[in-house]
Amino acid sequence: MNEDKEIEKILLNDEEYDNFVNRKTEQDFEKELENSGSQSMCTEDFKSVPKGKLFSKNTLYSVINKTSKTKSYINGIQAEGFLGSQEIVRDNFLTKKVDSFVAGDMYIKFYKYKG
Repeated sequence: MNEDKEIEKILLNDEEYDNFVNRKTEQDFEKELENSGSQSMCTEDFKSVPKGKLFSKNTLYSVINKTSKTKSYINGIQAEGFLGSQEIVRDNFLTKKVDSFVAGDMYIKFYKYKG
């Protein structure tokens, strides 16, 4: 019962909830990378990520829904799917002219790479 009150308290405080979701996402990302056997660098510097790794499962992107104002995270494979047929945007992204793009109501931005 006490645990339910704590969860309710967290859900009622948007900042605490966002922090909780961010920590959980980071933990899941780290666990997934550990399971895949990846033991290399971790960077938040978009320009230092190898071009071929921008859309890999080892890359994390933040997604902000402009309509509902919610934030979530996806991997690079999912981010590439959001690009669809936006070839000019894809080219600008791969040449590292931009580190984010818009897909419908979603704003998608590079967050982190570990590989």
